Amino acid sequence: MFETIRKALATQLGIDESKITAESKIVEDLGADSLDVVELLMNLEEEYNISVSEDEAAKISTVGDFVALVESKTK
Repeated sequence: MFETIRKALATQLGIDESKITAESKIVEDLGADSLDVVELLMNLEEEYNISVSEDEAAKISTVGDFVALVESKTK
């Protein structure tokens, strides 16, 4: 799951995958804005047929948070 999300972030943000770790802060370290996060969430919701609430989305700050949330929804 980490690799999938890392690849999606790298593509969306135009950065090298090697710069993305589970500890990377999506906004501070990777330069994403709120629209980037929403777009990525929408893509992952569609790809994995999951639903993420606004409250859940608001708790995402690192790539690891993203991975944990998607993994918890796909079990």
